[in-house]
Amino acid sequence: MSAVLPISTTRRVRLPAWSREPLLHFVVLGALLFALDHVLVGRADDPRTIVVGAEVDAEAKQVFKAARGREPDAAELAALRAVWLDNEVLYREGLALQVDKGDTAIRERVIFKALSVVDANVKLPPVDDRVLRAWFESHRAKYDDPARYDFQEAVLAGEASETAVRGFVDALNAGLPGDAKAGLRVFKGRPHANLAQSYGAGFAQALEAAAPGEWRALQAQDGWHAVRLDAITPARPAAFETLRGVVQQDWTDATLSAQRSAAVKALARQYRVKNEAPA
Repeated sequence: MSAVLPISTTRRVRLPAWSREPLLHFVVLGALLFALDHVLVGRADDPRTIVVGAEVDAEAKQVFKAARGREPDAAELAALRAVWLDNEVLYREGLALQVDKGDTAIRERVIFKALSVVDANVKLPPVDDRVLRAWFESHRAKYDDPARYDFQEAVLAGEASETAVRGFVDALNAGLPGDAKAGLRVFKGRPHANLAQSYGAGFAQALEAAAPGEWRALQAQDGWHAVRLDAITPARPAAFETLRGVVQQDWTDATLSAQRSAAVKALARQYRVKNEAPA
């Protein structure tokens, strides 16, 4: 299910792509967020009010940090709140439908049962090659093979300041072997996304603009690096005919996910959401 439900009716947040993967809520994050039963104060008094308290943020941050090794940013935290809210709506709807019979105190099973009721009303629209081609063209970044970069990195032993790295680069370009005074690393076929994730966006752009065969001092998110671009493999566009089956499955998953999200969003309109967590 896609996390599209806003926590506040006055501010819409664009959620990151990872939060919109089908069933991510329930398979990856849901099981850990189900432990938040103790924050659902007031359910017995007002079953149509959902309170998103500071405990939700605290648990979400803990889950995210355990999985990714860092605190979530504002958009990621909003996505985690939306995941929790989706689950809470489904849980309350499951209780209202009495699908908890035989599963007392097992929150995740109630949510899955409520989701199965939602899924029973989800129907795929008709699809043909015209629809699939339009989907394919609007999601080309997913299917095209991106440009790839081969490069070497000479990891200077000891000091790796800008001055030291630039001096080492000058020596390398003057004929010093790449593995002298350094450990030599060789990278093959790295796309832009991988470079940006590993070194930072600025490093990726600088490497891609470099002349092949020349050592350069480039600043990454963790400091300065001596690198040499060796070769570029141009991007190759994907062919719809080759990937038609894959495209149809992706379209099916995304369409069902969007319909599930819309159904849960409609259910959520029956509740008053109070956001008491810090902005």
